[in-house]
Amino acid sequence: MTPAVFTIAAHRAFADALAAGLVARFGREKTGLARGIVLTPNNRAARAIQDAFVRRSGGGLLLPRLVPIGDPELNERLGGALEPIGEDDAIPPAIDPIERQFLLAGLIGRARGVGAAEALRLARELGRTLDQLLVEEIDSSRLASFAGEAPDLARHWEKSLEQLRVVLDVWPDVLAALGKIDLAARRNRLLDAAARRWRTAPPASFVCAAGVTTSAPAVARLLKAISGLPDGMVVLPALDLDMAEEEWRALGPHDPDPETGRRRPSIETHPQFHLKLLLDRMGVARGEVQSWRWGGGRDAPAARGRAIGHAMAPPAFTGRWETLRPNERRLSGVRALELADPAEEAQTIALALREALEEPGRTAALVTPDRGLARRVSAHLKRWGVVADDSAGRPLSETPPGTLLLALANAAAERFAPVPLLALLKHPLVRAGDERLGWLDGARRLDLALRGPRPATGLEGIALHLRAGEDREAKTRAAALPGWRDIAPLLEPLESAFANDVRLGPLLAAIREAAARLAGDAVWSGPAGRAAADLFARIEAAADTGPERVDPAELPVLLEQLLAAEAVRPPYGQHPRLSIWGLIEAQLQRADLMVLGGLNEGVWPALPLPDPWLAPRLRADLGLPSLERRIGLAAHDFAAALGAPQVLITRARRDARSPTIASRFWLRLEAMTGGVSRAPRLAAWARAIDRPQGPPRPAARPAPSPGERPRKLSVTEVDRLQADPFAFYARRILGLSSLDDVDAEPTAAWRGTAVHKVLEDWMREDDCDPAKLVPRAEALLALPGVHPLLRALWQPRLMEAIAFIAEEMAASRADGRRPLKAEASGRTALADVELSGKADRIDRLADGSLAIVDYKTGQPPSRKAVMEGFSLQLGLLGLIAEGGGFDGVEGAAAAFEYWSLARSKGRLGFVSSPLGGPEQIGPEEFLARAERAFAVAAGKWLTGDEPFTAKVKPEYSWPEYDQLMRLEEWYGRE
Repeated sequence: MTPAVFTIAAHRAFADALAAGLVARFGREKTGLARGIVLTPNNRAARAIQDAFVRRSGGGLLLPRLVPIGDPELNERLGGALEPIGEDDAIPPAIDPIERQFLLAGLIGRARGVGAAEALRLARELGRTLDQLLVEEIDSSRLASFAGEAPDLARHWEKSLEQLRVVLDVWPDVLAALGKIDLAARRNRLLDAAARRWRTAPPASFVCAAGVTTSAPAVARLLKAISGLPDGMVVLPALDLDMAEEEWRALGPHDPDPETGRRRPSIETHPQFHLKLLLDRMGVARGEVQSWRWGGGRDAPAARGRAIGHAMAPPAFTGRWETLRPNERRLSGVRALELADPAEEAQTIALALREALEEPGRTAALVTPDRGLARRVSAHLKRWGVVADDSAGRPLSETPPGTLLLALANAAAERFAPVPLLALLKHPLVRAGDERLGWLDGARRLDLALRGPRPATGLEGIALHLRAGEDREAKTRAAALPGWRDIAPLLEPLESAFANDVRLGPLLAAIREAAARLAGDAVWSGPAGRAAADLFARIEAAADTGPERVDPAELPVLLEQLLAAEAVRPPYGQHPRLSIWGLIEAQLQRADLMVLGGLNEGVWPALPLPDPWLAPRLRADLGLPSLERRIGLAAHDFAAALGAPQVLITRARRDARSPTIASRFWLRLEAMTGGVSRAPRLAAWARAIDRPQGPPRPAARPAPSPGERPRKLSVTEVDRLQADPFAFYARRILGLSSLDDVDAEPTAAWRGTAVHKVLEDWMREDDCDPAKLVPRAEALLALPGVHPLLRALWQPRLMEAIAFIAEEMAASRADGRRPLKAEASGRTALADVELSGKADRIDRLADGSLAIVDYKTGQPPSRKAVMEGFSLQLGLLGLIAEGGGFDGVEGAAAAFEYWSLARSKGRLGFVSSPLGGPEQIGPEEFLARAERAFAVAAGKWLTGDEPFTAKVKPEYSWPEYDQLMRLEEWYGRE
C-alpha cells in the first residue's frame, strides 16, 4: 500500500492549505473534523493551524484535536491526547527541566570543581547533549567505548569526555531514585506507544501529522504508522519534489565505502537534508510523496517554489544556474534592501510593515532571529501607535520584575555599592503608587550624596559616609540621611543573608522577600510577575539539589541565566494584522507580506553553538547530528518564508562593531538571479522620515546679557570669567554646576583636595613636623573610598612628593621662614567688587614680608599664561593679604610660590614662582598685573554690561559647559 505522505509546496501557505484540504475532505459532516487528530511539531504550530481553520471556516467550526508532539529543546511536553492510559500507565513522569538542570549542576560541580553559575551553564549544555542522545536513541554507555581510543583528541576534550562519563554513569541512578525519566525519553516511549496502539487499533477518524519535520527515530516510526492508517496522512512542509534525483542523492546520508568503511559527509546545511533523513527513516521514497492539491489563498505563483529550489541547490550543482531559463530563476514579488546599519534597517522594516496596514485586511510579518532588530522595529512601530504581536516575547530578565530581582542580586553581591544600590532604589516597581514621589525624592538626595569616590562597603558604610565630615558636601549628605534611615531597614535582611549564607535556597528566599518589601505585589503581578513567581518557586524547590555552595558574588550571573531562559509573551493588546516572528514561531505561518530581516552571516544563519562536552569527531562517531545541521534548518525556514506573496529581504552592511558579511542565503539569491529587485522607495522613506524640513539652522554663539550681575567673586573664578564668560554665567548666575559621577574613581580634583587636607592638618595639628607628614599621607590612602588601583599607582609618587615637601619645609625653617596660616580665607574690596579667596599657606619670611604658597598635585601654570593675564590667583591672594583681608596677617607680599608634587628634573616635587624669568617680573609688578587684569574683567562683566560671550579665550577655558553652549554648532563657523 502506498503510504499517505504529502507535501505542501514552499510557495503555498502551509497552515491555510492544510485547513482547506482537511475541511474539504472531512468537513462535510458536522463532527467530521472534530473526531480527527492533527499532530503538530509544537504548541506554536498548533496555534497557527487553529487560526487557519478559523479563517477558513468564516464562522463556527468544531476543530479537530490539535496535539503537539513536543520539542525537547523548547521543554515542551507531548500533547494530552497521546498520554498513556491503561497498560501504558507504567511510563514514569518526566523530570522538571529546572530540577534536572540543578541536579546535573550538582554533579558537574563535584566533577569539575567549578562555581555554581558555571555549573548551571554547563548543566544546560549537558542537558542539550543528553536530549540529543535520547532523541537519536543512542545509548550513553557507548561513551565508554571511546576510552583510550581517541589518542588524537586534544587534552581538554579528553578531560570533558571523562567528566561526561562520570556524570552520565550516575545520572540513571539519580532518576531512578526520583521515580522519573528525562522528558525526551518519555516522549520517545509515548510516541512508540501511540504507534503501537494505532497499528493494532486504528482510530475511527482521520489522523494527520502536519508540519512535523523532526527526523528523530521515534517520530519517524510514528509518522510511518500514521501514513499506513486507513485515514492517516503525513503532510510535510516544502519538500522539493522537483529537485533532480542526482542532487537529492548527494544530500546523504551515504552508505559506507566498501573498502575504507568511511561515509562521505552529508550536506547537513541543505534545507532538504532533514526531510530526506526523515523519509529514509520512515522507509518512504521521495517518489511516493504526493503533492497536496489544495491551496490556502495566500499563495505565491508556482514558479516561485521552483526558483527557491534552484537557489538552494547543493554547492556542487550551482553551476546549473547558468543554463536556467529566465522564468526558472526569476523571483517576482521578492525585493531586497541593503541598509547602512541596523538602525536604518529597523526603520525601513517598520515603514514596510506600516505601509502594509494601509490596505484593509492585509497582513504583514517580520521574520528574524535577531532579537535586537526585532526590538528596534517594535520601537519604531510605536511612533504610529502600532504594537506588533511579537510571539517570541521578551526574556524574563528584561521585564520589570526580572530586572528588579537582578537589581537586588547585584546590589547585595556588590555589598550595596552606590551604582547598583541607586539602580535598585530607582527601579520603576519600587514603591510604585502613591508612595513613589516621596521615595524618589529620598533616592535622588542619596544620589547626590553618593557622588564622588565610593564610601565604605555595606549599609553601615553608607550611613557613616552620610554622617561624616564638615566639608562643602556635608550639607548634601545630611539631607540624604533621613531618607536613608527609611531605606536601610528594608535592605538589612538581604545584607545579612548574603553575609552569612552560602546556600542558594536561602539567598533566593532573601531576594524574594526583599522584592516583596520594596515593591509589594507589583513584582509578582501581570504576565511577567506571574512567570517570575513560578520560576522562583521552581528554583527554590530545586535549589537544595544543585551546587552545595554558592559564592554570593556569582549569584547575579546565575540568576540572569535562569531568568533569560524564560520568555514572557503578552496575552493581548497586539495588532491583529502585524506580527514579529522568530524562526521557530514562523514555521507553518504565512502573511501577505513577509519581511526577512537580519540576512547576515552569523545572524541568519546563526553560528553553530559549540558543544562543550563532546568533540565534533565524537559526535559524528556516535551518530549525533552535526553542529551545522541547524544551518540546514535555518535554510529551510528561509526557503519556506520566501514563498509568501510579497517578500522583502534586508540586511545591514555593518553592525555596531564592524562591517558585516552577507548571509549565504542572500548571496545565493543574488548569484542565481543576477541581482534581486531592490526597493529604493522604502530606503528613501527611511532616510527622509527623520530629516528636518529645510536647511539646518545651527545655534549662534551664546552671549547672554543679564540685568543683575554678581558683585562678589572668588579668586578661582577670575580665569573662568576672562576666558569663558558664558561658563561663568552658567555657573554663577544660572547656578549650574557639574556633578561628579556616582562611585567615581578619585579624580585629579579629589586628589588635590585630599592632599590639601593632609597638608592643612599637618600644619595646624603637627606644627609642620616632618616626621608626622608621611603617616598622614598613608592614612589618606587607607581610606575606604580609595580605589586599590589608585592606591597602588599613586602611593609611590605621593610618598616621594610628600617627602620633598617635608624636606623643603625643614630647609625653609632653617632660613628663618615660618608658616602663619593654612587654608586661610580672606576678602577685600577691589574694583567695586568684593574679592575673596583661600590661600593654601601663608608664610612669614625672615625679613617680615609674606610668602603666598599654592599647592599643586600637577604642573603649575605656565609663564605664558601669566604674561597674558591669566593664572593670577597668587597675585590676587597677595592683594587680599596686603589689604588686611586675612585675619591676623599683615605685611607686604614679596614671594609667590607653587609647591608642586609633579615631576621635575628627575624627581617628584619642586617649587616654582611666576616671578623673575626673562621679563624679570618683581612682586610689585606681579601684583599690579593681577590688579589690572581683575579690574578689566570686573569692569566688563560684573560692573559693566558686556555680554557673557562663550569661549573668548578657548585655550584657557574648560569643556564643562560645551554642551550647554552647543559649541559644535557654531565653533569654527564664525
